[in-house]
Amino acid sequence: MVPSPPVDASRVNLTSTMEVNYWCQALNCAETRLRNAVLAVGPLAADVRAYLYR
Repeated sequence: MVPSPPVDASRVNLTSTMEVNYWCQALNCAETRLRNAVLAVGPLAADVRAYLYR
């Protein structure tokens, strides 16, 4: 089952389990990697995506 998209798709919200699940699936990464990316570059989805795919 595909998680529902977040309310604000421009930001990665790590406080919501549903949004973390969505972003992990959308970006094809583990939760730890997602959290590390947000710590490194901030919550903007475009920045997180660029960081993960560099």
